[in-house]
Amino acid sequence: MSRPLRIEYEGAWYHVMNRGAGRQRVFRTDGQRRYFLSLLGETAERFNAEWHAYCLMGNHYHLMVRTPEGNLSRIMRHVNGLYTQYFNRSGHRDGTLFRGRYKAILVDADAYWLELSRYIHRNPLEAGLVEDLASYRWSSYRAYCGLEQAPEWLTSGFILNALGQRGQHREYAVFVAEETAEALVRFYGKAKLSPILGEDEFRARVLGRRAKHIDIPELKCARTLPSLEQIVVTTARHFGVTETEVWASKRGRGVISPARSVAMYLCQRVGDMRLGEIADAFGLASYASAGSTIRQVKGRIAEDKALATQINYILLDLTP
Repeated sequence: MSRPLRIEYEGAWYHVMNRGAGRQRVFRTDGQRRYFLSLLGETAERFNAEWHAYCLMGNHYHLMVRTPEGNLSRIMRHVNGLYTQYFNRSGHRDGTLFRGRYKAILVDADAYWLELSRYIHRNPLEAGLVEDLASYRWSSYRAYCGLEQAPEWLTSGFILNALGQRGQHREYAVFVAEETAEALVRFYGKAKLSPILGEDEFRARVLGRRAKHIDIPELKCARTLPSLEQIVVTTARHFGVTETEVWASKRGRGVISPARSVAMYLCQRVGDMRLGEIADAFGLASYASAGSTIRQVKGRIAEDKALATQINYILLDLTP
């Protein structure tokens, strides 16, 4: 099965969903629901996530998020990973909780953020869980209507300001009471959801952009991937070392081979190589060793601006 489309860039808006494996319940107690929401608060502070709407159902969730730093994968890895650990501990169980990677639909916010918030908030009503949305405690709807204080991490101004400056809470309740827009009903009613919610112009713009955090299989199929040898040669040149030094495995306490590590990272990022292939190419003991090396490089990129800049220059040489 191919991976779902992933498009990440600074300022992107998403509708994120995930469902329990085998349709099992992923929220069984109020304590679990509160912990999940606390994770949203953590990511708002730690990863600069902007949460604009949420709805926790029995066996799935809906989230509306904007990523100023283009880091959706990191945000959701934190949320789903820690929540699964907590759920298993609190339920004295182990194993998979969610049915797979979360589904993230990139949204043309200018056209759809208001409509999407209504779609998310109406879920309990459409599922027959309540007759009055004001009675449902586990969504951001009550905060939007002024029925309870919004958590510090919930960003409601974008959506409420679209309704004017006066009587926003009341106007929002009236808006959500109306039926979901037909365009969204058609979009979400399809057997296979599109990864982008937006008109043709928006789709063309995001599929054509060259953002630094972009993972688009459609674009990858259309370009020529750099070979392993090209990656090694280019990396060696930028680091001012020989190709032999990139290939060679150096062992011992305190030994660091930045060019070699970066080459492995680039093999995955722009060479589309699997961890097992990278391990074989560089003479590592296992795919886990390759994964560990690549994770270390990613961590250094986040902390070392000089290294991030150097890698960007290598990427420019490797990507036509």
